Amino acid sequence: MKQLTIIKIGGNVIDNSENLHQFLLDFTALPGDKILVHGGGKIATELGESLGIEAKMVDGRRITDIETLRIVTMVYAGLINKNMVAQLQAKGNNAIGLTGADGNIIKAKKRPVKEVDYGFVGDLDETSIDTNTLDNLLKAGLTPVLCAITHDGDTQLLNTNADTIASAVAVAMSSLYETRLVYCFEKKGVLKDVNDDTTVVREIRASEFEGLKADGTIAGGMIPKLHNAFEAINKGVTAVYIGKADELGEMEKGSFGTKMLK
Repeated sequence: MKQLTIIKIGGNVIDNSENLHQFLLDFTALPGDKILVHGGGKIATELGESLGIEAKMVDGRRITDIETLRIVTMVYAGLINKNMVAQLQAKGNNAIGLTGADGNIIKAKKRPVKEVDYGFVGDLDETSIDTNTLDNLLKAGLTPVLCAITHDGDTQLLNTNADTIASAVAVAMSSLYETRLVYCFEKKGVLKDVNDDTTVVREIRASEFEGLKADGTIAGGMIPKLHNAFEAINKGVTAVYIGKADELGEMEKGSFGTKMLK
């Protein structure tokens, strides 16, 4: 099987032009086929505020009402996505920017209302990703750049968590490629001491996960990240990495972030 690398970046990279430039250079230099998944940065929030639309959050999750959906679609699928595609072209990477509606690549379902109404937010399942279209794009020499906007197949666009998109794409494509999934965030990886960047745990196997939770090495917001990582591995992804975007160039040397394995 050919190797495919799926990388997700967030606002900590998108909002800093120097960081984004270096990340895209390192991304382009990675061997094999690649897919880039991105969320949004502070631009959507700032644009909303300038239009008198305040961001609504519940437990750190954005409520996507119709006005917010219009803003995030403009910013994620338009400004951010096309800016990254243009930069990748300048670096010799023939990229194509897409929402989930383009080519019917990602079909989501509107999240049902329970304790909280999250509005126009999309959830994914095992049937959401069109692997055939993504495979054809990769075979044509294109690098898909997927934003966090999906659709329901019945005209409605939906705001979908970019981490979830990256994982769903990696799992779906693992039937066709040897797939590795990379989450770039603000830390260098899983740290034995959260205040010391030199204490990166380089490799964690599924059998070690519970023990590292028990001794406190993995705690807080890192627990769901690693839980999702091992879930992706159990569904066919070869390896999942969590690390800092500005160190992506170290991946092929084996010194990027924390690597999760079966």
